[in-house]
Amino acid sequence: MTRAAREAGRARLLVATGSPGKLAEFRALLGAEFALEALADHPGIALPPEGDDYAANAAAKARAAADASGLPALADDSGIEVAALGCAPGPRSARYGGVGLDDPGRSALLLRELASRGADAPRAARFVCVAALAWPGGELATARGECAGRLLLAPRGESGFGYDPVFAPEGEERSFAELAPREKDRISHRARALAALRPALARLARSA
Repeated sequence: MTRAAREAGRARLLVATGSPGKLAEFRALLGAEFALEALADHPGIALPPEGDDYAANAAAKARAAADASGLPALADDSGIEVAALGCAPGPRSARYGGVGLDDPGRSALLLRELASRGADAPRAARFVCVAALAWPGGELATARGECAGRLLLAPRGESGFGYDPVFAPEGEERSFAELAPREKDRISHRARALAALRPALARLARSA
């Protein structure tokens, strides 16, 4: 079966992210409803640099991708917030520690920063995601999702990406990286943001 045949009857939607982990989650959460396209399918689209606000970052990326491609575009901005660190790193999560760090390096830095606050420092943390759906020409819908939990003492698990190995969601002893993808997708901040964005996504689906 050709790609065109598989996607017949589904609205096209460009996922405006350069993160393979995010793209995989978007495909798992929305791939049955939409004909999802990646930035790699649209060479030359440049996403704007990120600032310090989830909603502004998500909206800017979605609008840039929609205007450049002529397709509805979905983007998000997400981060981890640690209460004992004043909700840092927040929107700077992907840039935490500078460009020289990879995901394990950023997770290790986060654990060191929390440890420097003392053994009794609260380990409460949450993941935050703001998702933005933009249409060419300027229409925009946004929604926010959160997943509360705690930072672990050390990384655990091999699944997921980013800070998943050092975060255990509320009510779980396992880290995000120890959960099966389907388990994570039921409770994650990204899944909750998309659930809140459902009215706009449903309107897009009906337009196919």
